[in-house]
Amino acid sequence: MSSQNKSVSMAGPATADPQSDDSRAVLQVERRDFTQLVPENRPRVQRMRGFDECYTDIVDYIVRCTHRIWDERDVGLIYTHYTHNCVAYTTLGTMYDRETHIRDTIQRLVEMPDRRGMAQQVIWRGNDVDGFYTSHMTHGMGRHTEFGAMGKPTGRTFVTRTVAECMILENKIYKEWIVRDNMAQLVQLGIEPHAYAQAIAQAKFARGEEVFELSENRRLLGQYPPEAEADVSIAHTDTEAQLLRWLHHIYNKRLFGKIREIYASNCQWHGPLMRELLGPAAVLQQTMRLVALMPDCAFVPQHVCSVVSEEGGEKIALRWTLDGHHFGYGPLGAPTGYKLSVMGVTHFHIIDGKIVDEWVVYDELSMLVQLKLAALQAAK
Repeated sequence: MSSQNKSVSMAGPATADPQSDDSRAVLQVERRDFTQLVPENRPRVQRMRGFDECYTDIVDYIVRCTHRIWDERDVGLIYTHYTHNCVAYTTLGTMYDRETHIRDTIQRLVEMPDRRGMAQQVIWRGNDVDGFYTSHMTHGMGRHTEFGAMGKPTGRTFVTRTVAECMILENKIYKEWIVRDNMAQLVQLGIEPHAYAQAIAQAKFARGEEVFELSENRRLLGQYPPEAEADVSIAHTDTEAQLLRWLHHIYNKRLFGKIREIYASNCQWHGPLMRELLGPAAVLQQTMRLVALMPDCAFVPQHVCSVVSEEGGEKIALRWTLDGHHFGYGPLGAPTGYKLSVMGVTHFHIIDGKIVDEWVVYDELSMLVQLKLAALQAAK
C-alpha cells in the first residue's frame, strides 16, 4: 500500500487557537496495524497548519513520513520534511545540515536493503502553533547483505531498537535526537565491537575530534551530598514530575532500593542489546550495572513528555544524559578513567503509580568509541 495518499478528506483550515484539539483523538501506535497508522480515508483530527494534506495528526505524520522516506525509498522527501539547517544529535556524532541527512539515509538503505523500521510507540506533546515534539520508538530489523560502513556483508539478520525525538513545525523537522542501539546490531551481525570502535575513533581523531573533559559534572556541589530534591521544572504533569523525583533518588542519590517501591512486581524491562527482563530485581541489577561503569556519573533529564495511554495509565518519554568517568568494570573492559557521556531515551508505562514497562535505549558502542578516542588523545 502506498502511503502517499492525496485524496484524504480534511477538516477546515487551521485556526490559531491550539487548545481546541482533542489529544484523545490522535492515533496511538501499540494496538494498531500499519494500515491503520497511515490511513487512506481518515479525516484530519488535529489541526496541522502548514503540514502536507496526507497527514491527519502528529502521530500519523511521524510514522507515515518515516515510512515514505525509509521503506518507500523516497529519500528526497527529506527536502520537504527537514529544514536545510536541521541539527541531528546522534550517539556517534552530530549532523548539521539536510544534505548530510540524505547521504546518511542513502548509505544505510544500500547496506541494509531489506531493513524495515517497525513503529512501536509515539509519545508526543505540542500543537501546530508552538510546534510539536515527538518521541518515536522503532524496532529496526533486516539483513546485512551489502558492503558499507560495517564492511563485508555478513548475511546475518538483526533487530535493534531506536528512538528518534523530533522538534517539528509546519511539516519540517528542525531538530532531532537519534539514539540507536548500534552495539546490538554489531553483536548480532558477528562484528567484533572493539575493532569496529577503534576504526571509528581513528577516523574521528584524524578529523581533529576530541573527547571534551569536564572536571565537575555537578552531581555533588563542592563537598555537599547530592541535592535532596529533583529539579522538576521541565515537567508538564504531576506524573512527569513524580517520575523525575524517582529517577533523581535512584541515579543521583544512589538510592537503588527505591526501584522495589516504584516498579510493579510483574514489570517488564526492555534494554540495550535487546535484553528482555522481568521484575524489579532485574531492573535494579541493570540500573546498577550502568552506574557501576561510571560511578561518579550525574543523571540529567533533558526533556519529558507524556500521553494518556489507551492501555491504561500514562506513557512517558524521557531524554536524558549521564556524564562521568570510566571508573568501573563492565562490558567496556577494565576501568580506564576516561571521560564518558551517555545520551539515552527511556519510555515508561505507569499505571496506578507503578512502572509496569520500561524501554531504555542507549548505545554501548558510542561509549566504547569515546574510550578509544580518549586513548588516542592520551598517546599523541
